[in-house]
Amino acid sequence: MGMLARWARAEWGLLYATVREPLRKGRLRALPMTLGAVCLTAFLQYVQNQAWGYRLVQDLGAVRAEDPLWLALLRTPLSLFVPALDLPVWGALAQILCVFGIAEVCLGWWRTLLIAYVATLAGTLFARVGIALGPHAPFGLPWTDAHVVDTGPSAAVVGLAVYVAWRYGAYLTAGAVTAAMVVEVLVKENLAGKEHLAALMAVGALCLAAARRHRTGLPPSPRRQRTRREGPDPGPDPDGARGERVSRTLRP
Repeated sequence: MGMLARWARAEWGLLYATVREPLRKGRLRALPMTLGAVCLTAFLQYVQNQAWGYRLVQDLGAVRAEDPLWLALLRTPLSLFVPALDLPVWGALAQILCVFGIAEVCLGWWRTLLIAYVATLAGTLFARVGIALGPHAPFGLPWTDAHVVDTGPSAAVVGLAVYVAWRYGAYLTAGAVTAAMVVEVLVKENLAGKEHLAALMAVGALCLAAARRHRTGLPPSPRRQRTRREGPDPGPDPDGARGERVSRTLRP
């Protein structure tokens, strides 16, 4: 039990310490964007299950690979919060509340939305590439997937989970999420699974870019700055020391 606790502390300790204090002080007030996303998702679920609202939600937030690209790009931001009709809505709400909430505390609301959108957009664009490759290519998709409605927060959740885990040193967690997505594709090869892999690749590119910027953008340490201003230490001056000894010898 002690070994398990030490492992959990090493894996999630920094992440837990980062999330605990804001939630302890502000509670749900620390998650304004996340709460708004949960409410928006619940509202869209209610509307799309009404006879008068189904077509409205489809026109505003339903993305299909057969749609024109410009239309898919316009609908992609809202499609993130439109729950899939064939899945229970509580799953989408729980994913947004947990993963978006942790990401909002750790990264801020606008970075959370940016990463979520990049992951969702990667999946949306991959669907077109996969259909163009055809079903016999390694990452190809059948042409029938062009008619599939592609909505929901799953790609964004996967991308955010991996990014936050990587950012806060929970590398085993990031690897486990990635491995689970690979297993999903191997077990059930469908559009959603391959879009999750595309989202992971996009977020992986963001992680590499952030790591490179971190390495090249770190300011020099105070000691290094002082060395640059003053120059290297010349060390002891043998001539000066010898001159001091000579002057002492000649002194009456």
